[in-house]
Amino acid sequence: MFEGLIDRRHLVAVTTALLLAGCKIIPAAPNRAPPPPPKGSLPVDVQRHRIALLVPLSGPNAAVGQAIANATTMAVLDTNAKSIRITTYDTSDDPAAAANRALADGNKLFLGPVQTDEVTAVAAVARAAHIPLITYSSDSALAAPDVFVMGVTPENSIRRTVAYAHTNGARRFGLLAPSGDYGSRATAAFAAAVHSAGDTIVGSATYDRSNTSILSAAQRLRSKGNLDAILIADGARFAVIAAPRLKPAATATPRLLGTELWSGDSTVAKTPALRGAWFSSVSDTRFRQFAESYKARFGGAPYRLSTLGYDSVLLTVRIARDWKDGTAFPASRLTDQGGFLGLDGPFRFTPSGQIERSLEVREARGGSVAIVSAAPDKFAD
Repeated sequence: MFEGLIDRRHLVAVTTALLLAGCKIIPAAPNRAPPPPPKGSLPVDVQRHRIALLVPLSGPNAAVGQAIANATTMAVLDTNAKSIRITTYDTSDDPAAAANRALADGNKLFLGPVQTDEVTAVAAVARAAHIPLITYSSDSALAAPDVFVMGVTPENSIRRTVAYAHTNGARRFGLLAPSGDYGSRATAAFAAAVHSAGDTIVGSATYDRSNTSILSAAQRLRSKGNLDAILIADGARFAVIAAPRLKPAATATPRLLGTELWSGDSTVAKTPALRGAWFSSVSDTRFRQFAESYKARFGGAPYRLSTLGYDSVLLTVRIARDWKDGTAFPASRLTDQGGFLGLDGPFRFTPSGQIERSLEVREARGGSVAIVSAAPDKFAD
């Protein structure tokens, strides 16, 4: 069903299957409706639930925002959703002002934005009005009981990769991480994953994002002794620089590991020193089908991020089946333990707003990337 390219009719069938395949949703707890917002500019609509999409539609990130908006339109059309109405608001100039317009128009759920600063501004407005926010950011630090982070996070990717490495014999781990927020999050996630597996972090080294700094850090880490696996917690550019220092030519160990930042970067497969490296990300199988349908409708290729917009609508349509008119969005449904199924595979939210995703493990193989562990089709617990 998911193999090969499909036309719009088949994508509709896939979408219907995704909606039907979602696990049972727990009943929503009683939800106190927020105070009515000030009168907005939209006409009264008592038959559909109003959903706000907050993305940049001008400025340097306009193309990304437009791709997400296009994807949400696709999802509405493909599901023939008649119970929701999505209105798009441009966050480019003033995210808070855009959120206030969305609030004034009576929207009961906010989707987006992507950039951390925009999410922070929108979340402040949404929180004051008791409106839940599902953001397309991958910054897990933004997560809260009323802010649900939907992007692919380093925490998810690192946990999956470390578990796979452990299954394949790795016990002594090393870490090479950049300074800054991403490096700090990756370091904490790595420590938690290794500890959960019952293994040991033998050594770690941090660096500023420059060629000389990462080479020095790699040399320091390599001097720690025999390591089974080393995580390079950065994008492909720095992994390519560090790999030759971390792994002598033609040796099986240490096994190099990467993060979700490696996904879609062809240099990972082309770099000899990264041959045999493992990293985890969402499956691209359904994205290829989605991209074909997107191109047929909009005349161009979508950004990889745009599936988040599509999947957020699938989630909303599913919950809207039992969403009573005139009430607040039943946010408790977002934390159903069984989760949801989208184009990027199964996902679910924790009560703290963190995302948990079903990811596949990939291996760089001298010019290509192979899937060595498929993404589970459902959550085990």
